[in-house]
Amino acid sequence: MDASPPPRPRKPRRRWRWHVPPALVHGGESLEGAQVLDEVQGPLGLLLWETYRDVALWAATDPELREGLFAAGAAAARRAAMDAAGADPALERALRGAAVVLADPAGAQEQEVMAACRQAADWAEQRGLLATAVTLATAAALASPAHAGAAFRVGQIARRKGEGARAETWFRRAVGLGRQAKDWLSYSEAFLGLGNLYKQRGNYPAARRFHIRGLRAARRHALRDVQGRALHDLFTIAVETSPPAEAEELARLAFRAYGPRHPKLPVLAHDVAYFWMSQGRFEPALEVFRAVLPHLHDTGERILCAGNVGRAAGAVGNRAVFDEAWEQVWGAQGEWEKQALAPQALLELAHGASSLRDWARAERAAETARELGQRRGSGQVVIETDAVLDAARRKRGLEQPAASAAAEDTQDLAADFVRSLRTAGSR
Repeated sequence: MDASPPPRPRKPRRRWRWHVPPALVHGGESLEGAQVLDEVQGPLGLLLWETYRDVALWAATDPELREGLFAAGAAAARRAAMDAAGADPALERALRGAAVVLADPAGAQEQEVMAACRQAADWAEQRGLLATAVTLATAAALASPAHAGAAFRVGQIARRKGEGARAETWFRRAVGLGRQAKDWLSYSEAFLGLGNLYKQRGNYPAARRFHIRGLRAARRHALRDVQGRALHDLFTIAVETSPPAEAEELARLAFRAYGPRHPKLPVLAHDVAYFWMSQGRFEPALEVFRAVLPHLHDTGERILCAGNVGRAAGAVGNRAVFDEAWEQVWGAQGEWEKQALAPQALLELAHGASSLRDWARAERAAETARELGQRRGSGQVVIETDAVLDAARRKRGLEQPAASAAAEDTQDLAADFVRSLRTAGSR
């Protein structure tokens, strides 16, 4: 007789609901959204703040109770205020779209209100009005509270503004919303956002973990662009934390994921070239820096890249190319005060001049870099310029190319970058 116990009944499978944490809606201001009024003066600032306030109130009200939420004539008053404010046409279109909550609070659609607020946030961000941008992006996320992309956008702008705590809450919310809605793009991008936030804080282990989670999600759902960005970010983390060979392998993987026509390729190429330069591999770095320069349109980025060309050219003894780089950086002298990257560019030029034993130009560039760095509070630049100045005054170079030739793999990757950038430039 079989004495074995009867089979145990199977437990029903638990249906896990992905947790969506709340997010910080505003910073430390006493009046919600008031930072808009501090950043944008006059009637336009008031109009932007009122738009946020109205959308936030509409979003917080149960849809069945929205009828009659605003006073009669509120929509007409808002139109008159927009006419009086003289807003930019692109912004005015966005604000008129958001004002539908005044004209028809019961019939206004989440997606339309969200899109209008996001357009207004983009307008503000493009003009460096980050307090306004994050406030309007928050309005968009409140208008459509289940939209992972809107939550991610708040996190992006908050991180750029330096509001790390707020950014983290919105990135984590985007992860949960993305998982719920199977919005894998926002889900994976939110992990990258968290990774970059932790990298800014100097917590490289946590940054690496978040980027790996974003990379895995991107691979699982065939999001090639996100794969490239994740690998690119993992490369920048590896530069700080891992052996050079591991960093270079990640750079190679990022290049393959991006492909030769990706708009981020010049940024990756510049980052990799700087890594090589820091390793003393100046020849491949110089080749790539020179190929990158025509693809940069931002003034600060062009100044920095030209400075890097000068440093690498000086290290390999190419005086003609160094002179070209010197002229490019000094030709942009009128832009230096407005460009955060200018002190670093001048420091790189000082290194290049020192390598060429051009002591007068080394001192001139280093002294100028130090003055700019002191005004901008760039402590690291100031420290490094002191070392360059000391070397120049002692007439002793600081750096020489690595004794051994660059590895064949490095030369191959440099050639791939140059070929792709030149091909892109010829189209």
